[in-house]
Amino acid sequence: MPSYSRRQFLQHSTAGAAGLLLSHHFAAAWPQIPAAGDLQALATSLSGTWGQKLRSLQVTDQHHPHYGTIISPEEHMIHGRMGECIYPFLHLAARHNDHRYVDAALLLYNWMERTVSQEDGSWLNEPEKGSWKGTTVFGSIALAEALKNHGQLLDNSFRKTLQERIARAGDFIYNNFNIEYGNINYPISATYALALLADLLDRPQYREKAASLAKQAITFISKKDKLLTGEGTPYKTPSPKGCYSVDLGYNVEESLPNLVLYALHTSDREVLEAVQESMQAHLQFMLPDGGWDNSWGTRNYKWTYWGSRTSDGCQPAYALLGGQSPEFYMAALRNTQLLERHTHDGLLYGGPHYFSHGVTSGLHHTFCHLKAQVTLLDHGIPQPPPTFAPVKLPREQAYGSRFFADIQTGLVATGPYRATITGYDRDYKDYKAGHASGGALSMLWHTTAGILLCASMNEYQLYEAHNMQEDKDPHSLPLTPRISLEYNGNTYTNINDFGASMETRTKGDTVTVTVHAALVNKDQQAPPTGAILCKLVYQFTPTGVRLQYSHNGSTQVKTWLPLISPSTETLQHHGKSIRLARNGGTLQVITNKPLQLASTTGSRIFNYVPGLEALPFYTNAPHLDVRLSFA
Repeated sequence: MPSYSRRQFLQHSTAGAAGLLLSHHFAAAWPQIPAAGDLQALATSLSGTWGQKLRSLQVTDQHHPHYGTIISPEEHMIHGRMGECIYPFLHLAARHNDHRYVDAALLLYNWMERTVSQEDGSWLNEPEKGSWKGTTVFGSIALAEALKNHGQLLDNSFRKTLQERIARAGDFIYNNFNIEYGNINYPISATYALALLADLLDRPQYREKAASLAKQAITFISKKDKLLTGEGTPYKTPSPKGCYSVDLGYNVEESLPNLVLYALHTSDREVLEAVQESMQAHLQFMLPDGGWDNSWGTRNYKWTYWGSRTSDGCQPAYALLGGQSPEFYMAALRNTQLLERHTHDGLLYGGPHYFSHGVTSGLHHTFCHLKAQVTLLDHGIPQPPPTFAPVKLPREQAYGSRFFADIQTGLVATGPYRATITGYDRDYKDYKAGHASGGALSMLWHTTAGILLCASMNEYQLYEAHNMQEDKDPHSLPLTPRISLEYNGNTYTNINDFGASMETRTKGDTVTVTVHAALVNKDQQAPPTGAILCKLVYQFTPTGVRLQYSHNGSTQVKTWLPLISPSTETLQHHGKSIRLARNGGTLQVITNKPLQLASTTGSRIFNYVPGLEALPFYTNAPHLDVRLSFA
């Protein structure tokens, strides 16, 4: 395994082992990229900020057991995929003419091979025996992109070392991946990995398998709504409501981008047309500020408002096709701007209120999304078409309502209000009480005030302990507005009810959604004391929102209205009136019954999904009428 002191590296000593050398024509190594306005500048700035911070956190003590990797002293987590930073580090080395990023890349490679590399050509997702190997596909893409775009920075010996190593990884993917290998994001990502490696390594069999997987992949695009399915099994068996497994975060930040990269790399027109249609469908769920509304997805346990915790970002899909669609370019720009707003001290934080609540950010967010930014810059950001200036994202338009049957979820857009109501009845595999259902109002958003109400997981569970953060707060609560009963250690709530019905009516610019549901536990069972039925009516107008919650249960049943609010805001609460100053205006909530705060100190609760603080108001009254407005 290559190992150099700084002095040895600067002297370009290979000492009989593979080494890294700077190109003699270093300044010319950075290719000329076609400019694309704000996104070009932002991707350049943000990738520089993240890359510099990650490099500063690299372990340079040779006696440390994880010498060479990158560890946050606050997080204390060893991420098995950290070696994927080799690609952005070489990109930054070329861009800034800075050998320190080449040093960092070499150290990372040595750590990667010493710690997570396996004899069968795979890399482990965590540095633990028996860990998942499917993420080898992402490491392969990263190292292949590094060689393709910045191989000129490496001497022949080390370039050959990398080629041999990714050939072994390519063989692992070729021999083990099929369309049902893991969730759909894995075989889809394999399309680009194999196509890229086919050209780099001259392996035509890789190209053939990539094409086969791509053709199978587009059959997972749903017939009605054109949403990509397969984020959870069973793949082909629908739920009682006819739903399949869909997760917005994984789709827009991993699967669709890699399918776009495959289609562009191979000039596969059929796949490109199919993926563009699906991208347009997924774009219906982007909020005007660039947030991805994954309040309903099967894998929303990794939802972070701007995307997903361990995927790369939507930019390689939407920005690289921005030359054909002004909406796509705008989506990439808005989301990148959101990523910048959630960056503090050089790291991407896992949600809007992580920083205000004093929660540590995990490094996985930063290094994955760093890869997406440098992918844009290396591939070149197309100029948006001349019609770019007046374009609006779908949810910027007050279109009334839209319903997506494939996920039993409706969107509402009236005046400045945007809402999501979901009755999606598909669990993620065998896990239960994950995403909201039961006719939950899973998102209420205002053009000036931002997020007003928002769903979290029904029960915060570490489905992927290494890729999630432990919630140690004993007072933690779900964020989703709901009716619920705690009985003998079980939670019975409407947001668990997969059998709930929803009806939407539109009259003029008023949209009314009526929900009939029952309080059930995560196994869809009613309380042993008897069924508790509830009715929820949501009315949306350009001037305000009215929410009505009613049930036939006892006074032990609570109706919860957690108002999304960072701890930097000042609360005014007097019985039936709540006021919060925000962004130059005031959020006002008037209720027919006095609301109580679950926390007597007035402090906020925090939920890691999607990273928000809230004021947990509730009442024991059987009927709650809420009028909410912002001015």
